[in-house]
Amino acid sequence: MSHSPSTIGAMKLRIHRGANEIGGSCVEVESAGERILIDAGMPLNFPLGASPKPFEVDSSTLCAIIISHAHLDHYGLLPWMPLVPVVMGGAGRRILQAAAPFMPQPPPNLSGPDLVNRQPIQIGPFSVTPFLVDHSAYDAYALLIEANGKRLFYSGDFRAHGRKHGLVDHLIASPPANIDALVLEGTTLGRMDSASIPSTEDDLDDELSRIFRTTGGLALIQASGQNIDRLVTIYRACLRTGRTMVVDLYTAMILEATGNPRIPQSDWNHMALCIPHRQRIQIKNNCWFEALRRHSSRRIYPKKHLAKNPGKYALIFRGLWMRDLERAECLDGACLVHSQWKGYLADPRFKDIDAWRQQRGMAFHQVHTSGHASPADLRRLATALSPKALIPIHSEFPERFDTIHSRVVRHADGEWWEV
Repeated sequence: MSHSPSTIGAMKLRIHRGANEIGGSCVEVESAGERILIDAGMPLNFPLGASPKPFEVDSSTLCAIIISHAHLDHYGLLPWMPLVPVVMGGAGRRILQAAAPFMPQPPPNLSGPDLVNRQPIQIGPFSVTPFLVDHSAYDAYALLIEANGKRLFYSGDFRAHGRKHGLVDHLIASPPANIDALVLEGTTLGRMDSASIPSTEDDLDDELSRIFRTTGGLALIQASGQNIDRLVTIYRACLRTGRTMVVDLYTAMILEATGNPRIPQSDWNHMALCIPHRQRIQIKNNCWFEALRRHSSRRIYPKKHLAKNPGKYALIFRGLWMRDLERAECLDGACLVHSQWKGYLADPRFKDIDAWRQQRGMAFHQVHTSGHASPADLRRLATALSPKALIPIHSEFPERFDTIHSRVVRHADGEWWEV
């Protein structure tokens, strides 16, 4: 096993992965001979369903794995990690439990205590205070880690232009004091100009409403079923334009798992459940009949409903829908809205979808805003926290953090250092 330096009583850490890349984040923190992991992420380019090599960690002294939020590039290695308590937000845990049966990976260990906004939790020698933040993942947290008189702040992934931007504004207005080290994400550095102002979800609501009004047929929206903010935006655009938002069982279960009565659910007005053929096979093979029953009060069918009045619907779309929609002959006048990071357009899976779209003469729209903080908001948080050292993570351009803060210290993956 690889052990950290043996300075008595210090807080030490190393970035296992993320010092020079986006995704696959994992940070190990040690104090008084015990340790925690913050995130255990799958690399963004790792093939789904493959078995990765886990990080080398001394499992005999590992107290817990803390997951900042339910995105695969922050939790995806859990099935291969030591069986220790997994600490994360309660809603994020429920979302992963709901998603697990649909995923190609083995189910992760999700047993452990919940993070609660601004309520400290003691894990071995570490006091961990979570701060709920705005992000495209629901129930996402930044973390204040304290041990041996040292204070480490881990930003996790965050933004300040989503539906929960007030959480980050509050954190910036009343930050924790005396931060020794800030481990700060920098996804947008190199992707966004320093003066860029990101679109808000309300901006996307306006754009989607315009598209829905000017599209005569079915609107297909390629959006993550776990991007709850975006699903709310799509639903609001449906309300404004008289369309019904159509979800499959996976998305219905994710919405249910939030436990939030203000989040659209499968039994709301202007919502409907529709099951593609491949998912019907999954339901039958896995006996998910009770879940199907819970969400079937507004169930519709492609041939019976979508084909008869396609302009009435906006369908949360994935590639598994293509054959069903063809069979139903409901694509005349349809459009495809890509509501994810534009970098995914280069993915072979999307190229297949785009070829399918073009063959059927569907209009294409890109309607998206980042799940990550703009350079200006990264600077706002770094200035408010005023750390003694800022350590880059989750960025392809760590050298650009020098535009964010004056006390940047870069550490390579695997390098131990003392807070």
